[in-house]
Amino acid sequence: MNPPEPPSPDPESGSGEGSESPSASLSAPAAFAAMGLTAAISVGAGVGLGVWFDSAEHSSPVGLLVGLVLGFVAAVVSIIQQIRRFL
Repeated sequence: MNPPEPPSPDPESGSGEGSESPSASLSAPAAFAAMGLTAAISVGAGVGLGVWFDSAEHSSPVGLLVGLVLGFVAAVVSIIQQIRRFL
């Protein structure tokens, strides 16, 4: 005997495969706050790793500059991905 199939989702209820992602349902201020927090964490992590690398390898300020650039690039890429969810 085969197990019963689960009921298909109701398209009007907003659940199921076609529903919006949780980030697409954020209000505008919450979306901007998420973008700002993402940028701050990305740049901060890059700078932190760069400073750590400089202290470990005695290569100041090379690690800091590389970490800053990589953190900035990661922040821009992440923000672009977040913006595309709303377009």
